[in-house]
Amino acid sequence: MRKGFRALTVLLLLIALSGGAAMLFQCQIGMWLFQRGVERGAGRDNLAALPDGLHVGLCGTGSPLPNRDRAGACTVVIAGKAMFVVDAGEGGARNIALMGLPNGKIRALFLTHYHSDHIDGLGPMMLLRWTGSGNTAPLPVYGPTGVEAVVAGFDAAYAADHGYRTAHHGPAITPPEAAGAAAMPFATPDKPTIVYEAGGLTITAFPVDHRPVQPAVGYRFDYKGRSVVISGDTGPSKMVETVSKGADLLIHEALQPEMVRTLADRLKAAGRPQTAQIMHDILDYHASPAQAAASAQIAGVKMLVLSHIVPPYPMRYLDGAFLGDASGKFDGPIVVGEDGDSYSLPAGGTDITRGNWF
Repeated sequence: MRKGFRALTVLLLLIALSGGAAMLFQCQIGMWLFQRGVERGAGRDNLAALPDGLHVGLCGTGSPLPNRDRAGACTVVIAGKAMFVVDAGEGGARNIALMGLPNGKIRALFLTHYHSDHIDGLGPMMLLRWTGSGNTAPLPVYGPTGVEAVVAGFDAAYAADHGYRTAHHGPAITPPEAAGAAAMPFATPDKPTIVYEAGGLTITAFPVDHRPVQPAVGYRFDYKGRSVVISGDTGPSKMVETVSKGADLLIHEALQPEMVRTLADRLKAAGRPQTAQIMHDILDYHASPAQAAASAQIAGVKMLVLSHIVPPYPMRYLDGAFLGDASGKFDGPIVVGEDGDSYSLPAGGTDITRGNWF
């Protein structure tokens, strides 16, 4: 008994001494830990290690509704070593960096539509691309009719900032001719239309139904026998089903109606009728998980990933409630996407490897 008491006493004393030492040398220990973190994280480049093929990273799976765990709409698509981004929701550029993908290597941005949650991260995306590499031209931003006004607005808003940074860092680091973005408009399509071809990659834009928001499009990426479709914001869409025929991966937006109605009822009871009405209104221009799953089944895709998650919920345990009966609508795997998730589709193969780049 005494031996056990002595051992416990010694252990507590060691813990106390360790705690005291940690406090006494907090500055030195903290700097050592910071240096180790920098060695592991700064300059990390997941892009360099990727095999040839199509690779997808979810840099934002959220919506306009506040969510500490999800950035606004943002998806990275990598074809070989060429990196593209679809939509620039708030926090997307930050997540791209945290995923170990160099913002400076973004080849182009493609916008699906001009709702605020799909463009409000464009400023940081322009900035981090500009300051993160030796690019000599602005970020190309592709989109249907109207993209010119969006890009012009962000360029105007950031004009003073561009001048400050060039004055501070010099034109060799922040060349003024590479600041901001350049609009690359294409005619709003009424059918699947190729809007980009280079390096073996074909990007096809197609119209979706997000009325009253017009124009609104989705994109299909095809590269060396692999294919990814990004629906953009849409209700159930025959066009999505047609364009997704035989695709490896379908990334589809999803709203859970029962959860949204519950949220709307609570907001109304809490004396917030305006927000409650908005919750009611959004039910008619988004697809439910079950509807997305039914479209994936018709299209015959290999995997369905849900993104633009509405409403937010606090833990993965609620994924089942969010999905509802979606699993009964689709024979393949369904994933409720999270920020940082990655999907690799090697060229010429059939596998889809899931991971997380955070």
